[in-house]
Amino acid sequence: MTLHARTLDAIARTREAGIHVIVVTGRMVSSIRHAFGPAGIYDPMICYQGAVVADAEGNWLRHEPIPLELARETIAALADEGWSPNVYVDDRLYVERKTPEVERYTTLNEVGVTEVGPLLDWLEATPTKLVVVGDPAKLDALEVHMKKSFGSREHISKSLPYFLEFAQAGVTKGAGLDFLAEQMGFTREHTVAFGDGENDIELVEWGGYSVAVENAHERVKAIADWVCPSAEEQGVAQVLEALLDSRA
Repeated sequence: MTLHARTLDAIARTREAGIHVIVVTGRMVSSIRHAFGPAGIYDPMICYQGAVVADAEGNWLRHEPIPLELARETIAALADEGWSPNVYVDDRLYVERKTPEVERYTTLNEVGVTEVGPLLDWLEATPTKLVVVGDPAKLDALEVHMKKSFGSREHISKSLPYFLEFAQAGVTKGAGLDFLAEQMGFTREHTVAFGDGENDIELVEWGGYSVAVENAHERVKAIADWVCPSAEEQGVAQVLEALLDSRA
């Protein structure tokens, strides 16, 4: 992830105006700190779809991992379907073996990975989340099947078309905002939320005013209050600029 100059400038101006800028993402803490380091954001961040809230130094303020036995059951069910997930423990990524899909994932997210062999022989700690990487159509079918077995016990959603993510039940970006709003004293009514992926639905629903970028998932665009230009056109920066100009 690379933030362009216009976006960095819009974030800086927003912070200078005394407005909190909170990153809400499915990414790891280490990944998002690296990506947003140039933006100079000193507010806490919501990571792992809301399973983790961390401060600007990377210290975890909230962690809602998947219970160990449930995680093992999920991994076994995925194996029966021919899938082996990415496993996240203590902000590190582990896989059974490195594959082209794993390599593409780690390159995209700029993180390292450790190969551990059979996951059920290795896993002894509660993972923050599980992610299956693969063909979007195949993951759509897998999502339906896994929700039948685990939908009441885990939060299952796509972050991108080729990432199917599993988290503890009740873990969403909206739940992360509930926690952080109580800690920091801000409210939904005074929050503008931006989203694009299917895993942003609860985030967009949480904000008092919600914005979807033009290239967002159709479900996100359907519930947003407004649709701004695409990420390629730095739509979020354009909205921040307009909001700041309206305050002048």
